[in-house]
Amino acid sequence: MNNRILTVSLIFVLLVPGLLVAHHSPSAIFDMKMRVPLKGSVTKVDWINPHIVVYMDVKGDDGKVENWKFESNPPRWFTKVGVTRADIAEAIGQTVTVEIVKAIDGSKYGYLQKITFENGNSIALGNASEKEEAKP
Repeated sequence: MNNRILTVSLIFVLLVPGLLVAHHSPSAIFDMKMRVPLKGSVTKVDWINPHIVVYMDVKGDDGKVENWKFESNPPRWFTKVGVTRADIAEAIGQTVTVEIVKAIDGSKYGYLQKITFENGNSIALGNASEKEEAKP
């Protein structure tokens, strides 16, 4: 009996820290005051939990292509507002304009706030800081 309790306790101690880190606060990673527009070509979209990830090539000020990565809402959110995996996949190869909040560390990483497609349609994803406070 004591071995079983010890084993369960050890598993709990090892798993809980990972679960706590797994879902983060956007304001811990992104500068919520640094909302910037970017224009570029979507190269890849990962339709995965807990957040869809969009990859984009953007021309930098020096004319060189920069590879950016944007975290977005969960797939379930997109489904609820009528956007499917196929809709997002159509963006690959398109030139789009996005609004993001940039990563605090200055990397080419951001939290997607809005995406406007070539045809003029857009999806407003809301402010990442609002998501932090949202209740399930």
